[in-house]
Amino acid sequence: MFVQRGSSRSRVALAGALSVGLVFGLSACGDSDDDTGADTGASAAAIDCSPYTAFGDLKGKTVTIYTGIVTPEDTPHKESYVPFEKCTGVTVKYEGDKAFETQILVRAEAGNPPDIAYVPQPGLLQNLVKTGKAVEAPPEVAANVDKFWGPDWKAYGTVDGKFYAAPLGANVKSLVWYSPKEFADKGYQIPTTLDELKALSDKIVADGGKPWCAGIASGEATGWPVTDWMEDFMLRLSGAEAYDKWVKHEIPFNGPEATQALDGVGAYLKNDQYVNGGLGDIKSIASTTFQDAGLPILEGQCSLHRQASFYAANFPAGTKVAKDGDVYAFYLPGKDATSKPVLGGGEFVLAFSDRPEVKAFQTYLSSDVWANTKAKLSSGWVSANKGLDPANLTNPIDQLSASILQDPNAQFRFDGSDMMPGAVGANSFWKQATAWIIGQDTKTTLDNIEKSWPK
Repeated sequence: MFVQRGSSRSRVALAGALSVGLVFGLSACGDSDDDTGADTGASAAAIDCSPYTAFGDLKGKTVTIYTGIVTPEDTPHKESYVPFEKCTGVTVKYEGDKAFETQILVRAEAGNPPDIAYVPQPGLLQNLVKTGKAVEAPPEVAANVDKFWGPDWKAYGTVDGKFYAAPLGANVKSLVWYSPKEFADKGYQIPTTLDELKALSDKIVADGGKPWCAGIASGEATGWPVTDWMEDFMLRLSGAEAYDKWVKHEIPFNGPEATQALDGVGAYLKNDQYVNGGLGDIKSIASTTFQDAGLPILEGQCSLHRQASFYAANFPAGTKVAKDGDVYAFYLPGKDATSKPVLGGGEFVLAFSDRPEVKAFQTYLSSDVWANTKAKLSSGWVSANKGLDPANLTNPIDQLSASILQDPNAQFRFDGSDMMPGAVGANSFWKQATAWIIGQDTKTTLDNIEKSWPK
């Protein structure tokens, strides 16, 4: 799924992806045969209702959901609840709000929270728990998470040693876009290590091409794509433990690990032999919008573009995104072929009530049954739920993302800037990354971000 963050970064980045998801989602739905208009192909499929009998007679009960996922992207979500409603007699009331991230705290602190909130960042989840209004997840949900997710995911839903929130959807940022036809015609192989990625880049240069294209312009959020690059390289070069410490500022932002990571990114983005295919010189990266940055792949002007799964929506209508299509993506490799660090985002299901009907619905949302129901209803959505059958996903990029998330060696980490204080993650990090692209050195860049960290 996606991270619904209040910044212009995510609003702009995800708008196209979500609209594409709507198209695929609607095509997956059948006509309504119910006077509520909510029945779909998914709701017609029978599911096992026995997991919900333990919660008692729930007929006539209501569960409220509050989320930042709004019209029209909310349609597949609402449709995915119908099997649960038919099993239990519960009515699920859905409220989407673009101001969710500020209003959910206001509502919780005022004692007027919803039954369930879809929380898009671990930091916000922690703040909501601190209000004292959130409740721990029931044992049935904890059991589902232990069964269907890795410990990294459960840790993000845990606060002060207590488990509160099961994961819901996810997105993958550790992808490199490419042209399958070019790779086939020129004999290029998908790299499985960082060394192989560097060798591939050098091979493309030797063949007379510019391997990489990039763009970081995004209005007030200009610079954010560099932060994703750097976070990916922090994970790959220093490991998940160091990444976690860096995000929490337990090691300095300008320490040796961060220096190695940004210099690693610079070996690509500040290499005039490598960039900026079809768009200009190195400095053109700063003035090229992130939406346009990968399009030169279609013209053969560059071969590689590092960007998240949602980037699929930015290719022109009619572009075939598939292994045998006009464009596709591969996993940004780790140091070696066995390590699988994954950068991304997602949401968590946090409850503010322990009524039986709420616990039953939490159990449904944490199940493999819900994940597969939701998958059949919408494109542009994926989950790290290991019970999700990738065959139920409706497009190849979703299937690729699921295979990455479900890899037993995957070490998933949330986007670091989304978890840093706003003065850093949504301000100095972006601005200094932009200055770095147009010529500022690594040391000055990292020193300036370190100085901006709130005392």
